[in-house]
Amino acid sequence: MSHETVIYEKKGQIGYITLNRPQTGNAINAEMARQLADVCQGINQDDEISVVILQAEGDSFCLGSAPGEWESACDAPTAIASLGRVVIAAINGDALGEGLELALSCDIRIVAEGARFCLPHTSYGLIPCGGGTQRLPRLAGKGKALEMILTAEPIDAAEAYRISLANKVVAPGALAKEVEEMARKIVSRGPIALRYCKEVVNKGLDLTLEQGLRLEADLYFLIQTTADRMEGIRAFLEKRPPQFKGN
Repeated sequence: MSHETVIYEKKGQIGYITLNRPQTGNAINAEMARQLADVCQGINQDDEISVVILQAEGDSFCLGSAPGEWESACDAPTAIASLGRVVIAAINGDALGEGLELALSCDIRIVAEGARFCLPHTSYGLIPCGGGTQRLPRLAGKGKALEMILTAEPIDAAEAYRISLANKVVAPGALAKEVEEMARKIVSRGPIALRYCKEVVNKGLDLTLEQGLRLEADLYFLIQTTADRMEGIRAFLEKRPPQFKGN
């Protein structure tokens, strides 16, 4: 599937979403937001996909919203957050404004050296509307998140790693390989287990510890009824790689 501003490609169990407005630094306009929503809806209906890689053409990951399209751009992070699959952001360059909010909507962020991160909204008299005020504190902590949001100052890749915004920082030429290796490692795990782990971690952040443990137990017992769980046991006993089917 290919669109003008968003390119989607599927290779086995991995889906690749590419932001494709390099001449604008991949600034999000209404069309890109709509196409992202369409692509994400299709992925959620494809049981073969276990991992999604979000990447970008050009030298920037995403420089935020296109002029005059700030409200439309705020819908793009929501589309990525709706994915029920593991999402890895391959951040090749600056992720600013809604671009950072896109990255925050992913589960794992692998970053090229030289990338910068910023939520500049207060400098325009605005506040972030694509989840930045909620997702950034959950990663970086309240104090650092407020510092970034209130000052509207950028941080570099090294600082992003220090505050847990980035999972890994690699040389620009090594980014694609690093992301592929992580994606293939995750794809080899049980697809139902992957979805349940993402669900319980994300929902657990908004629950009390007792409620989160109850949700974990519920999903643990539910997964015991799956064919994938039995395949995992057989593969372990037979000393071979498991062949998960997602059922």
